[in-house]
Amino acid sequence: MLFKFSGRASVIAVLLPALVACSDNSGFGDLDRFMAETRSKPRGYVEPLPEFKAYEAFTYTSADRRSPFEVPVDVQLTMMEQQPQSNVEPDLNRPREVLENFNLNELDMVGTLRGDGGDQFALISDGEGGVHRVRAGNYIGSNYGRIIGVSESRIELIEIVPNGRGGWVERPRSLSLDQSQSEG
Repeated sequence: MLFKFSGRASVIAVLLPALVACSDNSGFGDLDRFMAETRSKPRGYVEPLPEFKAYEAFTYTSADRRSPFEVPVDVQLTMMEQQPQSNVEPDLNRPREVLENFNLNELDMVGTLRGDGGDQFALISDGEGGVHRVRAGNYIGSNYGRIIGVSESRIELIEIVPNGRGGWVERPRSLSLDQSQSEG
């Protein structure tokens, strides 16, 4: 038994100095130097993560309607299939009057005249130096505008314009007397 104890003691005696030699810090000098340099450098700043608003769920309740991400094909097809709703169209066979060569925006009402029979006439300046006398039933403007009434300060007319679907539609318009020209 003494031999067993002395064998253990000799193993411990041999291993103990080896363990002490391994625990010596002499082999880690370069690692210690690197760690010291790293610790001495200024440290970076990491910005905190931005705060996000909580997600609010949205429930699409219009499932029976067209998706907002699709082209409205049904509307386009419906418009193409519709027939013109009125039988209004300009009379292209009648002779054009002089004031039909001007856009309505280029024409100005500059005065009125009353005839012997009580007929009311309007005086229209064409912007090119000409003044024309018109009354109800005359045509003016490039959109087949027919005068339906003349008063002291206004001309009422109906234009026939394309509706964008191959048909025509009537549009009421008016020309007013320019007060600054009639007073000056």
